[in-house]
Amino acid sequence: MTGTAHDGGGRRGSPWRVAVWGIAALVLLLPLVAMQLTEEVAWDLADFVIFGSMLVGACGAYELAARVTSNHAYRAAVGVALAAAFILVWMNLAVGIIGNEENPANLMVGGVLAVGIVGATIARFRPQGMERALVATAIAQALVAVIALIVGWGYTLILTGFFVALWLTSARLFRRAAREQAHAGAAP
Repeated sequence: MTGTAHDGGGRRGSPWRVAVWGIAALVLLLPLVAMQLTEEVAWDLADFVIFGSMLVGACGAYELAARVTSNHAYRAAVGVALAAAFILVWMNLAVGIIGNEENPANLMVGGVLAVGIVGATIARFRPQGMERALVATAIAQALVAVIALIVGWGYTLILTGFFVALWLTSARLFRRAAREQAHAGAAP
């Protein structure tokens, strides 16, 4: 990753920083509001703690990326990848991707995330390697759906297509970040 936070990406009062954390706070409040309006939403303290921890983790990871690079494509790529991972975990915990949330086949989603995390680590978070890591994550996501379909655990084509599209969008943004980095003459 190139660039520094001197462009305002890491400043304490940065509008993007305020927006990211403000949106996270609002999203955390949505279930509380929903609980006042319907009995179908019944969260307990543990649900809020888990959801809040997920939000802090995702927002913290994004903020870290924003602090270490001024490359807008890289920041967008990280944002898309984190959003995809967040939504994937949240949906899997809440209702399950394959069947319901109690289906052990949903543990394969952890494998999808592991592919992305291991790939990012191997790539040392450099844009060109991150592109490959996100393509591999998209392939892993598709393989989960194929396995689920073959074994008869369910049909998740539309949902899988959504996540594959997010992973590939992030990969494309990382490709753009790598080109911008190369064009600027920055070291890999």
